[in-house]
Amino acid sequence: MANDTEILEKLSKGLDYDPVALRKKYDYERDRRLKKEGSEQYLEVSEELARFENDDPYVEEEIVRDPLDVDIDVAIIGAGFSGIMTGARLSGKGISNFRIFDAASDFGGTWYWNRYPGAQCDVESYCYLPLLEETGYMPKEKYSFAPEIYEHTQRIAKHFDLYPRAVFQTRITEVRWDEDNQYWQVSTNRGDDVRAKFVIQGTGPLSRPKLPGIPGLENFKGHTFHTCRWDYDYTGGDHEGNLHKLADKKVAIIGTGSTAIQCVPYLGETAEQLYVFQRTPSSVDLRGNKPTDENWFKAQKPGWQRERRANFSSVLLGEPVAEDLVQDGWTDIANRVGVALMTRSEDDGELDISEMLLRGELADFGKMNEVRARVDSIVESDETAEKLKPWYRQFCKRPTFNDLYLPTFNRPNVKLVDTTETQGVERITEKGLVAGGEEYEVDCIIFATGFEATSEPRRRVDFDTIGRGGQSLYDHWVDGFRTLHGIMSHGFPNWFTIGINQNGLSPNFTAMFDDLAIHISYVINEVQSGENSVFELTADAEQAWVSEVIETTNVMRNQFMAQCTPGFFNHEGSKENLQNLPYGPGINAFNAVLQAWREDGSLKGLQLS
Repeated sequence: MANDTEILEKLSKGLDYDPVALRKKYDYERDRRLKKEGSEQYLEVSEELARFENDDPYVEEEIVRDPLDVDIDVAIIGAGFSGIMTGARLSGKGISNFRIFDAASDFGGTWYWNRYPGAQCDVESYCYLPLLEETGYMPKEKYSFAPEIYEHTQRIAKHFDLYPRAVFQTRITEVRWDEDNQYWQVSTNRGDDVRAKFVIQGTGPLSRPKLPGIPGLENFKGHTFHTCRWDYDYTGGDHEGNLHKLADKKVAIIGTGSTAIQCVPYLGETAEQLYVFQRTPSSVDLRGNKPTDENWFKAQKPGWQRERRANFSSVLLGEPVAEDLVQDGWTDIANRVGVALMTRSEDDGELDISEMLLRGELADFGKMNEVRARVDSIVESDETAEKLKPWYRQFCKRPTFNDLYLPTFNRPNVKLVDTTETQGVERITEKGLVAGGEEYEVDCIIFATGFEATSEPRRRVDFDTIGRGGQSLYDHWVDGFRTLHGIMSHGFPNWFTIGINQNGLSPNFTAMFDDLAIHISYVINEVQSGENSVFELTADAEQAWVSEVIETTNVMRNQFMAQCTPGFFNHEGSKENLQNLPYGPGINAFNAVLQAWREDGSLKGLQLS
């Protein structure tokens, strides 16, 4: 059997680049960005930094009400897509005695908070916007902008009559199991006394913002905000731009991930001076958005959206499909790998795993070469273009698609400040930021630094869940997630969580949440319909699933991530805890596991009392 180098040399014939040299370049750029602090380099938005999370610049009217004193069947925590989908699926089971709690003033979750200019979904709307068939809604474009997505969350809530069950402008402070009375005591900052038979924690992976641990943040005398709390009172304008109040302002934005890619063009259009502080550039591919073809949409047959979402996942996983229904930037690289495998000749011999991985790597190299060439073709300054090129494989970081971002750096008032050499901004002063030994004086600092998506569980949610025997959920998970199917844990009766660990992961989060909501509503309905009203996951069933997650770990994915540039996908380059990973075979296989579990009908792994 040929070794890795021999196969690579054979496959590299005729290429206009040296893949070995490119590998070394990727390794070099990764090592420059590795920090020993890992995910701990970011600050939690608590105590004196809580304003970055607690302030609501979008509230139109404060809700004045007396504290609740209620007994309910289900408490849903979170009014984003997780909570909305769960409410919809519970309603479909005829379960109506539930409440949905959220700190915001309306439904929407991520799309309530993220109203920054240019905000848009990066998975096509026909897959991303859920319940299109049920609500009869046709998205305006292939990729919806934030206002349309926000409106769709409200549309679903109205369709399933969720508004009468919503408890807004309310933060959960603790969830505690009452052993004597066999219910969950849900406490809030409003002094509510809520007693719930079941609790569903649907706070979502993109709910708590995080900040970079830059010394001196508290010293800055100017204005600051996180992109998920965009301050239009300060900037002026709206989602479409026209940030006219920045015309005499010097602005700094920290971060160049998905959010910055979308809002930087609007900042550059109006600010007197814009400094974009970058540690690692994003892969920025063509967006190519277009209006929805009404005739095409009306021709879709019942069940089309679920089929399309499954097809999208299959293509990304390299599973055989008759047709790529989505055909976008996400599926492009997967199709390239498929073509590379299909074009093998009979003389190539039997295909082994090494050749398959190398063909995939070369297809990835080709794609990223195109992405870097796109930078050269758009950005006029050679120096700036070089700094904007992503030197890593495509899915090391969430790929982005935008037609306005790169041209923004041709504006005379926009400057890219690359902080690779110092691994980020060195410090913040009263007047601005220091990077590369130079101080940049600014009036405003905007943090486009993302969310606590993959950090420790205790940091993702700002309240504790106390189960049997007074045990904290976070203590139960101190050595890694312990669940069945990523949604139930031993010692926490009648409790569920909707997240991204130990279940089927997809870039299309709403599809994940919907399938989990379907499963959770089934369990609640089954328990409610029986003689026993309390279920608890057994320790054996929990351990069995933890073991299965570890055993089915996608080894190729882990090797891939270990080679990647630091980012939240790979915990900033930290060693992965295998039991925290998603289900290795992928979301479609995971959904098949859930369906088989439901069809078994025995609630396997659950003890009823």
